[in-house]
Amino acid sequence: MRLLMLGGTGFVGGAVVAEAVRRDWQVTVFNRGVHGRVPDGVHRLRGDRTAPDGLAALTGGEWDLVVDTWDGAPRAVRDAASALEGAVPHYVYVSSGSVYAPPVAPGSGEEAPTVLADPDADDGDYPANKAGGERAATRVFGERALLARAGLILGPGEDIGRLPWWLNRIARGGDVLAPGPRDLPIQYVDVRDLATWLLDRGAEGVGGAYNVVGRTGHATMGDLLDAAVAATGSDATLRWTAPEPILAAGVEPWNDLPVWIPRGHEYRWLQERDVERAYAAGLVCRPVTETVADTWRWLREVGRVPDRAGRPARAPVGLAPEREAALLAALPA
Repeated sequence: MRLLMLGGTGFVGGAVVAEAVRRDWQVTVFNRGVHGRVPDGVHRLRGDRTAPDGLAALTGGEWDLVVDTWDGAPRAVRDAASALEGAVPHYVYVSSGSVYAPPVAPGSGEEAPTVLADPDADDGDYPANKAGGERAATRVFGERALLARAGLILGPGEDIGRLPWWLNRIARGGDVLAPGPRDLPIQYVDVRDLATWLLDRGAEGVGGAYNVVGRTGHATMGDLLDAAVAATGSDATLRWTAPEPILAAGVEPWNDLPVWIPRGHEYRWLQERDVERAYAAGLVCRPVTETVADTWRWLREVGRVPDRAGRPARAPVGLAPEREAALLAALPA
């Protein structure tokens, strides 16, 4: 198979390239050439898809599959899809569950309505950009476009820092504010399992929208944090705390305490989407212990969460140490 990866040096793109190389595919990446490195044997085309004539390096090329992770202006997906219409038979666009229009009922599937979005837009917020990217890919490729609405993505290479924050915090030891309940189901996908699914289904020519994330309860908050304690070898003590005092202190789920969204919260649906269509199409998710251990091993190798490829940095995640200490001090002994 001949794969064209638009980007290829960031979190998801890097995992897709690595998996394709593992399969001995012929891999070409297209990017500006200013961020990250690519494995040996990967052909690199340089260009800036947001610039006039920035896609010129793609002219004359032919591939069996293209994967695109773009989350900026939808018109960049429009332009790339248009440029590749005769060069590749199938377009895989890595979208997001954020495309669903609120309010979203927990348990919703791919039939839920998405936010209003313009495939020709110059930019927008994240949901509109991803939804616009979906529309742009579909407008050009129709049923030959696969829209992978990923959920929370964890694993080695993570460039937002949710799981790395927990790993670093637990590695420091001491009492750790653990947001309960311990058995709260979480929903995520390991980036390597996502990459495998994208290439498998893309190679088969599968089209349409899929919620590509593990089942709710594939792991719990307790499973995740216990795995972090084990992976780091820390002497940390997890202080499991009910949601009410945490929320009353103004702590923001997902951002201040990454991954955690308690039941009843308006964004709880992010951890409770219907994913049976993706499982029926072959999604397989590895154990949380493997994801956590491999992420810790990678994090120690690289030293810090990497910068995001090609897009502005997001706000840091995780509670500041002094704020966590104040919350812990206020808890009953």
